[in-house]
Amino acid sequence: MAAHTARTTGLRDLRETAHAAQVRELTAAGVLDDPAWQAAFAAVPRHVFVPYFWTGRGAGHERLWGQDPDPEVRARWLRGVYADTPLATRLRDGELVSSSSQPSLMAKMLRALEVRDGDNVLEIGAGTGYNAALLCHRLGEDLVTTVDLDEEITESARTHLAELGYHPLVVTGDGARGCPARAPFDRILVTCALPMVPHAWTAQCRPGARILAPLSTGLIALTVRDPGFAEGRFLHNPAYFVPLRGATAARPPRDPGGAAPHGLPYELVENERFQFMLVLTEGVLHPREALDLWRREDRPARERFGVTVSGEGQWAWLDDPQGPYVWPLGETRD
Repeated sequence: MAAHTARTTGLRDLRETAHAAQVRELTAAGVLDDPAWQAAFAAVPRHVFVPYFWTGRGAGHERLWGQDPDPEVRARWLRGVYADTPLATRLRDGELVSSSSQPSLMAKMLRALEVRDGDNVLEIGAGTGYNAALLCHRLGEDLVTTVDLDEEITESARTHLAELGYHPLVVTGDGARGCPARAPFDRILVTCALPMVPHAWTAQCRPGARILAPLSTGLIALTVRDPGFAEGRFLHNPAYFVPLRGATAARPPRDPGGAAPHGLPYELVENERFQFMLVLTEGVLHPREALDLWRREDRPARERFGVTVSGEGQWAWLDDPQGPYVWPLGETRD
């Protein structure tokens, strides 16, 4: 009994030390410069939301579990949980369907969301519930709604949140349809990759609301003017997320390690900036056209691109929504 108590105490101390170290590292990296978000990350332990995760790829998947009888496996699990890396938390037939995002990227996205006290926030993609817990700490659970298509995921997230005393509304449903019962929203935070922005989201927002969502391999920050119109630019950060499932399903991401399309140079296909433009214009520009434009415009960074959402359609653009370089985004599939 004494040995078991000592092991339990040791693991708890290790968790607390690792959690505190994570907050210090994120603060030192400059991604927790807002005291409110720093307090949220300090108050919400990641290990509660990631009781296990998968490592490796293909047939080499290994599950690391916080309750493993082997103390070395438990230590590896804990080190992984508090590393600044995304973690695979749910696989189905060998395919990743849910993950815990990289903490530094989460911090950047929460900062870019620009929440204010009293904001009503909708999260698309409940995942483990960790992001929702951070939002609950910052805003209060009554102002947080999180949606996921998979009942197993929402039930798990609900359980993790309740363990820490948070009870936001966790909805099982198609995130592309939003949550009209809790609208209007001041902020929508999306944690799954999109091919386009569902019109239901802008319709459920107040004027002046902000939508932050992964699109292509970047993060688009849209300001909603009215229920039928939103516009904004991409942040400079790269972002790779599990695709949204449901009515607005994302295309599988292009594999930069695969064959170079249409004879494009491998070094450019693997170039993060060009890969972003290639995915954003896929199906509209021939890859060679995309390459010529990218070179002609001095290899533009993500911040030079933007997106407009209106009742007439959706389009991405370079520098100016009324300028010469505009590309339609795909239409929603029912």
